[in-house]
Amino acid sequence: MPDLSFQIEGVEVVANAASPLLAFKLHLTDANPQQTIHTVALRCQIQLEVTRRKYTVEDQERLHDLFGEPSRWGQTLRSLLWTHANLVVPAFTGNTLVDLPVPCSFDFNVAATKYFDGLTDGDVPICVQFSGTVFYASAEGGLQVAPISWDKEARFKLPVPVWREMMESYYPNSAWLCLHKDAFDRLYQYKVRNGIPTWEEVLESLIPVEEKVM
Repeated sequence: MPDLSFQIEGVEVVANAASPLLAFKLHLTDANPQQTIHTVALRCQIQLEVTRRKYTVEDQERLHDLFGEPSRWGQTLRSLLWTHANLVVPAFTGNTLVDLPVPCSFDFNVAATKYFDGLTDGDVPICVQFSGTVFYASAEGGLQVAPISWDKEARFKLPVPVWREMMESYYPNSAWLCLHKDAFDRLYQYKVRNGIPTWEEVLESLIPVEEKVM
């Protein structure tokens, strides 16, 4: 039965996708290098291991919405579920290198988006947990099926500048907010009623002067 191990060797921004996308370079190795793997159907759960890095004072201020006052971070700082991803790995023998596509949200109602945007520099420690199914050739040549257990995982340090580069390429000098429909309707009525041409000017008109100076 195959015994697969996993390693992430790098990451790059996928250009011109329908939405922000990172491609992690995933290296799979079978403990039996002579065994033929027909297909691997992978399910991946990706965690942000937020306790495994240090934070500057500026980071702490920007992450206040997620974790509260720094004095409480001993209780509030916990790993965050980032996302899930699926991948079908084609046939290989011994080892192979494939791209694991990971879609990324720029919705600031999502904790992972707040976390990435709140960091000024450095790396984000991530842990990818794997499960799924391996289809392989038996010693007699027949097709066999085996599961992948959740104890298979790979760790990687995702550079914050890569995430920022991705979002800047998809949303230049922009950010996304998701509003309840009734809140949007009230804002839209305010915009029309006051003859305000852009949404930026709508928000600027509602922010107190003293907060704009800050």
